[in-house]
Amino acid sequence: MKTLIKNGRVLDPATKKDGIYDVLIEDGIIKEVEQNLIVEVDNIIDATGCFVMPGLIDLHVHFREPGFEHKETIRTGARAAAKGGFTTVCAMPNTRPVVDNLDTLKFVIDKAKEVTKVNVLPIAAITAGQEGEFLTDIEKLFKNGAVAISEDGKSVMNARVCRQAMRLAAEVGVPVFAHCEDKDLAARGVLNAGDKAKELGVYGIMNIVEDSIVARDILIAKNTGAQLHLCHCSTQDSVKMVALAKKEGLPVTAEVCPHHFAMSEDDITSDDANFKMNPPLRSRKDMEALRLGLKNDIMDVIATDHAPHHVSEKNVPLDEAPFGITGLETAVSLTITALVDTGYITPMQIAEKMSYNPAKIIGLDKGTLLPGKIADITIINPDIEYIIDSSTFVSLGKNTPFNGKKVKGKVMATIVAGEVIYSAEAK
Repeated sequence: MKTLIKNGRVLDPATKKDGIYDVLIEDGIIKEVEQNLIVEVDNIIDATGCFVMPGLIDLHVHFREPGFEHKETIRTGARAAAKGGFTTVCAMPNTRPVVDNLDTLKFVIDKAKEVTKVNVLPIAAITAGQEGEFLTDIEKLFKNGAVAISEDGKSVMNARVCRQAMRLAAEVGVPVFAHCEDKDLAARGVLNAGDKAKELGVYGIMNIVEDSIVARDILIAKNTGAQLHLCHCSTQDSVKMVALAKKEGLPVTAEVCPHHFAMSEDDITSDDANFKMNPPLRSRKDMEALRLGLKNDIMDVIATDHAPHHVSEKNVPLDEAPFGITGLETAVSLTITALVDTGYITPMQIAEKMSYNPAKIIGLDKGTLLPGKIADITIINPDIEYIIDSSTFVSLGKNTPFNGKKVKGKVMATIVAGEVIYSAEAK
């Protein structure tokens, strides 16, 4: 089977290739990336006016299965990923049961292979049951398919246990994905500790809730040599600390979510639980620092923290609702609207932060359009404008603060191993 993607703007961070090229795919493998290819093929995709980049990789999703299938399943989450342009996603372990053992790990891997072509890569828990006390068998989980370890949804609050985990992770060679939140400082917080929380009469979450654990985890990584990846950074001091860690040559990377660079607490309009996520929407100063951190390549990755909930769970007052919003189906348009069209990042940086860098962090041989590589490819039209309508989401979760927002940039096709698994033309 031969497919030719014609006349797209190819963006490949591995080669710094940025120009109008054709991409030839044969039997799921990229064969050539050249201008004006003339070859007999089975299928032609006209990508005129579109970005053609390595398939997007999301390091941070919650697919909820097993245990919370009313929120999302691996099948529906993968459908949302494909629609959002993601060819690979990394699923967090806070399911029921937790992904802290080989049986549950194998369930996620096998179920994903059964229901989707999207590459669903599981992340294993750091501690048993994510209870923060006893370490999982990190080496065994890594060798059997876990691409990272994380306690996402909470921090490993015991610094001794956290250090033990990072020391073992360094020995095994598995990255540690850190959710940085001091639960004691967070207490009953709902929104950012600012004017909006006061206005709505809810408890605030101070920046130090995140910053104190970012500092601690960077220092533990320095002590152990572990590869540390900081999840969903939301504060200006997190950006400063990541910059300092990199200046010192520490193996530290960091991600930012679209909701944190596209909104601030000022955009919260009412007591609407769709604005409730963890970490919360911060101040405009924090949002600006995150944007500049991405622009200046301090922050390595754009990840969604896709966190679907059932509509009934979010249709309650802020202080009663769970944290989290969906993100897979809006990430590309929010990135183009908030960062590219405003001059913060370039189209090439989209490919770097949403494909090339994520692949490097988890040691995945993807994130490039080099000939000989598996043909995981995302095609995006950066000029199409539309209104986000959560009722059209294929995710079971409709919980988004961006419903009704006008955005620019649309995923036109998602290709996994040469096969078109999503097309915007196919309704």
